[in-house]
Amino acid sequence: MSTNRAVAYKGPGKVEVVDIDYPTFELKDGPGVHPDNVGRPLPHAAILKVVTTNICGSDQHMVRGRTTAPEGLVLGHEITGEVVETGPGVEFIQVGDLCSVPFNISCGRCVNCKKGRTEICLNVNPDRPGSAYGYVDMGGWVGGQAEYVLVPYADWNLLRFPDKDQAMDKIMDLTMLSDIFPTGYHGAVTAGVGPGSSVYIAGAGPVGLAAAVGAQLLGAAVVIVADLNAERLKAAEAFGCETVDVSAQDPREGIAKILGVEEVDCGVDAVGFEARGHGHDAKEAPATVLNSLMNVTKAGGSLGIPGLYVTGDPGGIDDAAKEGSLSLRLGLGWAKSLSFTTGQCPVMRYHRPLMEAILHDKVHIADAVNAAAISLDVAPEGYANFDSGVAKKFVLDPHGLTGKVQSVSA
Repeated sequence: MSTNRAVAYKGPGKVEVVDIDYPTFELKDGPGVHPDNVGRPLPHAAILKVVTTNICGSDQHMVRGRTTAPEGLVLGHEITGEVVETGPGVEFIQVGDLCSVPFNISCGRCVNCKKGRTEICLNVNPDRPGSAYGYVDMGGWVGGQAEYVLVPYADWNLLRFPDKDQAMDKIMDLTMLSDIFPTGYHGAVTAGVGPGSSVYIAGAGPVGLAAAVGAQLLGAAVVIVADLNAERLKAAEAFGCETVDVSAQDPREGIAKILGVEEVDCGVDAVGFEARGHGHDAKEAPATVLNSLMNVTKAGGSLGIPGLYVTGDPGGIDDAAKEGSLSLRLGLGWAKSLSFTTGQCPVMRYHRPLMEAILHDKVHIADAVNAAAISLDVAPEGYANFDSGVAKKFVLDPHGLTGKVQSVSA
């Protein structure tokens, strides 16, 4: 039996690399596993040797103690790996296939999956529709920041790369297909970005930068990225975005300097529930981004909201925020006839065409988000560095297969 190591949440501000069980074709009890999922047989699953697995901003919310995640939860929902074993119910995926794993776990059988709403599958999480690897309230599926991981419904969920050698040459781009590239793209799509559009993207973290790349692919005339972090804004400028530093400038004023008018066609929230206000030394004010997006988006426009919002936040600034209740200017949104799209991205809707864009050199998402490969051993250091606000996307390489591993501070 092979060994397995993984990154586990050990309480607010703390993660550790720990020894865990090698995957089997049964969901076992453990931190966060719903009782109704314990003992669930998984003949349709595949075991993957993890090639890359990324640290996500959503992971950071848990590590900061801003969710109800239990201690000991194995983290990681952005996974790319090679199939090393398949269950008896797997027909098409084969040992040796190199695949991207959508962060949404879905069955492919329920009414929502058949509608393409894989983000709200009805059969994988006894708590509520939708599931993900290594995430709070998502059924307890073991995370993929590990050496090996189990993927249920493998024939349905896995996106096989057509050529392994070509894929490994582009692995730093392709690793983004599991979450942030489709998620950012989904934000741009649901905001209504199209040829000639102007779009304001709140947040220059990896998802915000992925949304900016997505907006460019969709033909936006002007992509404006806003943040409080100067280093992250420089990353957006590096691939042709306009920027607004909201620590020093009101969003409408910044937009006006770029466009000559104070409003944009489309808006994207790539920040989520830990948003801060605008201005120098801004404090946490979780409704700021949504309210400012309603303010700067033209009447009749749409808001894509891939930024994470939660139903339980122990660190919320008040009792309302602790249960996900925010002071939104819904009247303004109503008056302007704005549309809103929230929730997880249905990754399978986008990952194949985005894969083709990467393989045919139409996009270089790893460069845009400043991807950096690091070893599994230094994952805690990577978490701390990312949490400090550096303009990087850390990619864990548990087996040293990318050939690109560097130090966290490089």
